[in-house]
Formats: sequence, structure tokens, C-alpha cells
Amino acid sequence: MSPVKTKLTKAEFWQLADASIDITYELIQGEAIPKMSPKYFHSRTTGKIFAILDNWSQGRGRVGIEWAFDIDDETTPVPDLLYVSYDRLPSTWNENAACPVAPELAIEIISPGQSLGQLVVKAESYLKAGVQQVWILDPKFQSLTVLSITRALQSFISNMVFTDELFPDLEFTIDRLFQ
Repeated sequence: MSPVKTKLTKAEFWQLADASIDITYELIQGEAIPKMSPKYFHSRTTGKIFAILDNWSQGRGRVGIEWAFDIDDETTPVPDLLYVSYDRLPSTWNENAACPVAPELAIEIISPGQSLGQLVVKAESYLKAGVQQVWILDPKFQSLTVLSITRALQSFISNMVFTDELFPDLEFTIDRLFQ
């Protein structure tokens, strides 16, 4: 499927996104880009990481699956998952809208036809927009790659344990994401 080539305003983008039943779009530099339709491994990995993060985030913040967030007037990406703390977005916020702030964490899961390199480029745009950390999960190689502005790229595989000071008390083995 090819992207819609006309530059859209944010309002036009939301009209298109709201009218689309089967297609999720991202607004990237004014163009509506359809997201890939997830397959089983992608879907299963989404469920695993959502369960881990949702359990951990109780009382801390919220986790969203394919929840858009606004970067600027021409860019509204839709990461596979995101986490935003109540410090950034108060627990009293309750709107059916894109996340109005950059989340602490954006997660992308590599789908067939995508490469780690493509998602690293996307991750860099997230980091420039104020996201503190981006995780790229690769179901094929069963790995987690972590990008952050504050440190070098890190990769985790197999039975390695993930912990991070940005997410106190969050701990899991990488193989748990792909079981």
C-alpha cells in the first residue's frame, strides 16, 4: 500500500484516521503513512510486553497500544506501544485523543519487511521529540535494542535480564517477551 501523497494538516489527518476502519495511519512530515498490518509474532510480542508494562505501571503511569503522540503540526507517529508517566501526563487526563506529550518510552516491534535500521531512524526522531527511551523488539532474533539520548545503544537477548533506572523495579528476561 502506498502512502497518501498530499500534505495534510493535523485536522485533515485526524479526519482520515478517524474514517479508516482497517488502516492505522501515522502522520510523518505532513504525509499519512499506513502502518503495516501486524502478523502473529508481532501481535504476540505486543501482548507480552503490554502485560509486563501494564502490571509494572500501576500507580505510575499508563501504557498504550498504538497510541499516537504529537511531535509537531506535521508529525504524529503511532508507536506499537508507549508508556507515559503520571508526572508527564496526570492521572486526571482522560480524553480520547493522541497523547499530548512525548512519552518516556516508545516501543516498536519489527515486522516482516522492516529492518532494524529503518526503526532506528524512526527511534531517533522520537528521541529528538523528547522521548527518553525507545525499545525495538525483534521477534525473529528474539532481541531488545534500547536507544536513549543519555547512553550508547544496548542490545539484550535470550535469558539476559532487563533493568533500567528510568523504570524502577521493572525487571524481566528477554526470552519472556518471545515465549
